[in-house]
Amino acid sequence: MKIDGSCHCGYITYGAEIDPDKVVICHCTDCQSLSGSAFRTVAMSRAGTFALRSGTPKLYVKTAESGAGREQAFCPECGSPIYSTSVGDGPKIHGIRVGTIRQRNELIPTRQVWTRSEQHWVDDLGSVPKVAKQSQLALKPTTTD
Repeated sequence: MKIDGSCHCGYITYGAEIDPDKVVICHCTDCQSLSGSAFRTVAMSRAGTFALRSGTPKLYVKTAESGAGREQAFCPECGSPIYSTSVGDGPKIHGIRVGTIRQRNELIPTRQVWTRSEQHWVDDLGSVPKVAKQSQLALKPTTTD
């Protein structure tokens, strides 16, 4: 499947080919920290198909539990995480952050990994009340008087 996407501000744009059957939710503690959330959803590109169309990402190399380096790419303007990939040369597979993919509504995760680190409440989200949009929020300041 051909996809395209961008960071939040539009500075970084890209295109790639992915296998929609290889969309993964990762619960590892690195993904929690790097995404600022309880998990990260990733679509794996076909080797050598990821191409930047505009912008130059900021790169950060983290060391995985295996000891291997893993390049993390972010927009230097808005901070959106864009992808991760292996360090070094050659055709690469990119773990593209699903939230940056324009076709994200078509991508349904098929697997969850590193579940030993998942937050205990993620399987119970169905019981958490939902609000459809911001104007419906009834958040009022609380006092401790």
